[in-house]
Amino acid sequence: MDADALRGLLFDVASGRVDPDQAVRRLQRLPFADVGLARIDHHRALRQGLPEAVYGPGKTAEEVAVVVAELLDGGTGPVVLSRADKAQVEAALAVDATGTVLGRTAVWRRAPVRGERVLVVTAGTADAPIADECAAVLWAHGIDADRLADVGVSGLHRLLADVDRVQDANAVVVVAGMEGALASVVGGLTGAPVVAVPTSVGYGASLDGVTALLGMLASCASGLTVVGIANGFGAACAVVRQLGPRRADARCLDGPGSTASPESPATWHSVHYWTPAPTWTRFGHWSTGFPSTDGHWKPSRSYGVAWLGRRSRWGPQRPRSTGRRPTSWP
Repeated sequence: MDADALRGLLFDVASGRVDPDQAVRRLQRLPFADVGLARIDHHRALRQGLPEAVYGPGKTAEEVAVVVAELLDGGTGPVVLSRADKAQVEAALAVDATGTVLGRTAVWRRAPVRGERVLVVTAGTADAPIADECAAVLWAHGIDADRLADVGVSGLHRLLADVDRVQDANAVVVVAGMEGALASVVGGLTGAPVVAVPTSVGYGASLDGVTALLGMLASCASGLTVVGIANGFGAACAVVRQLGPRRADARCLDGPGSTASPESPATWHSVHYWTPAPTWTRFGHWSTGFPSTDGHWKPSRSYGVAWLGRRSRWGPQRPRSTGRRPTSWP
C-alpha cells in the first residue's frame, strides 16, 4: 500500500463506500503479511516510495508464485520479479497472466508513465544484460529509458557524437566494466544525477568488477552515485528516488531540451520581466527591486530565462515573480 492507496481508502471510508471493518482488515496487513515462507513488506511503498520487489535466485518457482500473488493482492503499485528463470516466470504468470516479461525481469501493474528523460549508457555490448535489467525496472516505474550503447572510453568520440542526449537527460545511468572510467566522463558532461553501475566485464586485474567499482567510487566527478557490481535493479531504484515521486503537477526538470508531463506544460521562456520580489534567472543570479526615495519598494528590470514552472532539477521550488506582467514582450 502506498500513500495514494491509503488516502483513497480513507476517503472511501469517509464517503461510506467502504465499510470500516473492511478497512480495518485491509490495514491489518500493514506493515507486513506473513505467508509462511516470507514476510511480505506491504508497508515499504508507504515508507520509501518504492514497493518490495521479488529477487528470483535462491527461490523455487512455487515460492516465487506465492510471493508475487501476495504482492499483487496486497498493494496497488508495480510488482517486479528480477533475475527469474523460465520456470519462475511461468509460475508467476500462472498466478496473473497480465505480467510483461522483459528479458529476465517480469513486471505487473506498471506505474503511470512519467515525463522525465532517463538515459542508460553502456561502455560495451557485454554490459547490455545489466543495462536491460535497469531499463526494465525503470519501465515498471513508468519511465521509458533511452539507450546509448557501446560508447566506452577507448573510443571516446562515440560518446561525444551523442553528447546532446547525455546533456538533455534528467538522469543518466552508466553501466561499465574494465576500469569503469566511463562513469567519470559522463559525470563531467552533465549536471543531472549520474548513477554508476560497475560490471564484472574485463580481464585479469579487473577482478570481476572490483576494479570498476573502486574506480567509480574514487571518481573525480562530484556527486556520482555508485551501486553494487552488476546491480541494474538498484541503479533504477536510485534514479526513481532521485527524481522523486510522480506528482499531479509533474514538474519539468530542466530548461532547454526538457519536457513537462501532460498535466503540467511548464517550460522556460525568454522574457523581460518586472519583479518586486527576488526571482531566480537562468543566468544564476537574483533580480531584486530597490527602495525609492519615498520609502516604497520599486521593481527593477531584468532579462533572463525565467522559470515559470513549479520545480527545477537545480533545486527546490523557487519563488515566482509577484510583479505585474509588462504590456508587451520583447
